[in-house]
Amino acid sequence: MAATGNADATVGHGELIEAVDRALTTHGRAVLTGPAGAGKTALATAVAAAAESRGETVLRLAPEACDRLLPEAGAAALLALVPCRVVEGLAGPQRTAVALLRREADAPRAGRDHVALRLALVEVLRALATTEPVLVVLDNAQWLDPESADLLRFALRLTPPEVRLLAAERVQGAAPAAESLCGPGAPAVRVPPLGADELAELLVRHGLPARLAGRIHQASGGNPRLALALGHSLADAREGAAHHADSLPVRGQARDVARRLLAEAPGHTRPTLLLAALAERPTTALLRRAGRPDAEADLADAERAAVVTVGDDGTVTFTAGALPAVLAADAGWAERAAGHAALAGAVDDPVHAVRHRALAVDTPDEALAREISDAAAACRRRGRRDLAAELGLLAAERTPLDRPADGTARLVAAAEDAGWSGRADLARRAARAVLARDATPRDRVRARLAVIDAAGQALADLDETFAHAAHDAAGDPALQAAVQLRVAWKLNLSDGDPVRSRDAAAEAGALAAAGGDPVAEAMALTVRARMGRILGDPRAEEILAEALALPAPEIPLGMRNAPQYLAVRHALFDDRLTDAHTQALALLPAVERTGSAEDVFEVLRSLTEVELRRGRCAAGSARARRALDLTIDAGLSPGPAWYLAATAEAMGGSFARAAGYARRGVRASEEERDQVFLSRSLHALGLVELATGETGKALATLRRVAELEAAQRVADPSILRWHGDLAEALVAADAHDAAETLIDEVRAAARDLGRSGVVAALDRARGLLLSATGDADAAVDLLRATSDRFAVLGLPLERGRTLLALARVERRRRRRAPARTALGQAAEVFTRAGAKPWAELARDLPAGAAQAAVEDGPGLLTEAETRLALLVSSGASNQEAAAKLFLSVKTVEARLTRIYQKLDVRSRAQLATALRRR
Repeated sequence: MAATGNADATVGHGELIEAVDRALTTHGRAVLTGPAGAGKTALATAVAAAAESRGETVLRLAPEACDRLLPEAGAAALLALVPCRVVEGLAGPQRTAVALLRREADAPRAGRDHVALRLALVEVLRALATTEPVLVVLDNAQWLDPESADLLRFALRLTPPEVRLLAAERVQGAAPAAESLCGPGAPAVRVPPLGADELAELLVRHGLPARLAGRIHQASGGNPRLALALGHSLADAREGAAHHADSLPVRGQARDVARRLLAEAPGHTRPTLLLAALAERPTTALLRRAGRPDAEADLADAERAAVVTVGDDGTVTFTAGALPAVLAADAGWAERAAGHAALAGAVDDPVHAVRHRALAVDTPDEALAREISDAAAACRRRGRRDLAAELGLLAAERTPLDRPADGTARLVAAAEDAGWSGRADLARRAARAVLARDATPRDRVRARLAVIDAAGQALADLDETFAHAAHDAAGDPALQAAVQLRVAWKLNLSDGDPVRSRDAAAEAGALAAAGGDPVAEAMALTVRARMGRILGDPRAEEILAEALALPAPEIPLGMRNAPQYLAVRHALFDDRLTDAHTQALALLPAVERTGSAEDVFEVLRSLTEVELRRGRCAAGSARARRALDLTIDAGLSPGPAWYLAATAEAMGGSFARAAGYARRGVRASEEERDQVFLSRSLHALGLVELATGETGKALATLRRVAELEAAQRVADPSILRWHGDLAEALVAADAHDAAETLIDEVRAAARDLGRSGVVAALDRARGLLLSATGDADAAVDLLRATSDRFAVLGLPLERGRTLLALARVERRRRRRAPARTALGQAAEVFTRAGAKPWAELARDLPAGAAQAAVEDGPGLLTEAETRLALLVSSGASNQEAAAKLFLSVKTVEARLTRIYQKLDVRSRAQLATALRRR
């Protein structure tokens, strides 16, 4: 991999660097392997930098392909790195041998002394190792010339253990060159592809949008060099910000990297690989039927070269999605047409047969165009709207010029299919073609609405599209209603203005009624009900009931905006979890049939949230994973999926992974200016920070959520339940007055609206506040009662969190037996729910000896004082503690004074002694 900086090596490979260091320490030799661009160079550079920071001598050798043809070129380059003083200390014949190798002297008539050269290399390495350890880093070991490899192999056998070798090699089919240098048994570390999460971090480090991570991971297969090349190509391909669903332009550096990866496979495999690239679902059987009788052997060679993988059922998958695109582009029209013609006769699906027949010709043919349109309709019925969009574009291309109306109709259908499937690239392509024709205003509006529908959460940059659609829709109430509905969605999602959104929906409803469109009227009522719920309007349920009485939504508006789906959300907000689960499950088959990826995601999102809230974390995590996979495959906006993954991980997986997903969700939502899911991802992050004791960070994060929700005028606290978490963070930070004010204000609103779950969460925070302000008995009584209420509400994770809070309060007043009982109950609740990180938190809580020592101190420290005491006793200065806890130095000084008074100590040393004694 070209030098991308040591920082890149740590992305997803921190443990790998440690493994290489251990191998070098234990064996003195280590081999890094992997395909081109996998990150071997960056890893080797990181290991070398670590060695240099320890004072070791590092000799780096990186031969290129042409060097393999130059005898002893590698050895000459290696010796050129050696300081002159070391060479001058060699014996005469050895010094002469080195001078001859480095072309510093004329060759003698008697010929060169090859033994002297071998011994010179040995002595040079020995001399360097006398002062400090030596690490030889050999990158691109496959290009080291044989003569140099022989010299280095000889020298390494005779050098002391202080001389170590790290060899990085692009493994091809033959025996690795690095292994022959390092000897049998040398640890070999294969550099794996980056995961989608790791790739997102890499993109951000290079100034590329995190929201592109899913598509780029799919296209690059996790290869860092190819991923960065694709990311830059995609970001540069458009004048504005790149869209998460754009087709990936495989050109320039990205094409060169892909070609190098393909070149690892033997040349005879190329025809078979091309057929696999052209097929929708390639298998070995299909490729044999298409005229490649040696398909298995070809694919086995390609698999050894890390170009494809072949499943047990014969399914062929390219290791990077960009590879088939480059194969097809490099083949040329004639070869591609022949391949499609062969596949048309080999596939067993009529839809794919028509697709291949269409791609095998480039001339207009109305009969073929009708067949393609029929195939697109079949895909629509199957829920494959993405393929229907591709076929619709093909049908338009094959439509004769003397049938412009048919061509336009096929383009509009393709645009709408792309809108349903979230394929923004296809929607824009079809819309551009429609707008370039003499299309009717209605067709222009439909094409532009498809672009809006395909944009997902990224509506902020489509103001001109909205304006043109509104202009063309003038005079047609039904079209105006469709445009105005989408304006209402944008006003809430991108502008964060539910009041204007509600008003726009009301206007859309009136237009729909005037245009005789009951489906659009139901959609408008649904948006009004949703905004009413956000704004705390008690009439929201009545409006939703009115929407449910109208006909169910059909094309083009989608299930995610249907009243039936909002009814699921309201049941979830009201903690009617059985109703929400039953209704969402009933919707899932319907949205899967429509082929709308966003609709499927929305239903999966609700099912995930329901499962997590009712304490079925394994089922919720499985739904979240499916939603994330769907997002990547369909090219949807990643912010909502990363939020969902963060929530699932925070409940049933890992706090660390949850924080990673949440941060990526925050970045993606910020990039797309999605105010709704920005708040949600921040809340997920703040919850993790609160759970893991990072109170200062949690307070800052949750205050940002509060600011966003206030800006959006969210009045119903049941929609995003951050209020109790912020109150707990305020208590932990000793901001007791602010915590009390927040609890009182939100509790009153929640009680008036009948939000029992929100009231209970606020009561948990009040219990902690009572404990912090000295009323431990009242705190215990309230927390026990709150735990019982959560049990009645069917919210086990909230009950477990309340039992954890009760255990902390009991420990603070030195009642160890009740504390252990509460902790045991919490652990049991979390374990039964599959809430792994919370169960671990409950099990680990009693193990903190230092924490217990502070809590058992004479004055009983608060949680905030406890954290400061532990930091200071471990050596942190006031400034360091202030930075760590997100406090001012003045606050730290005042808090330390209280700690000294409570523990009856006068210095940091006495504080540390007191903690150790207790």
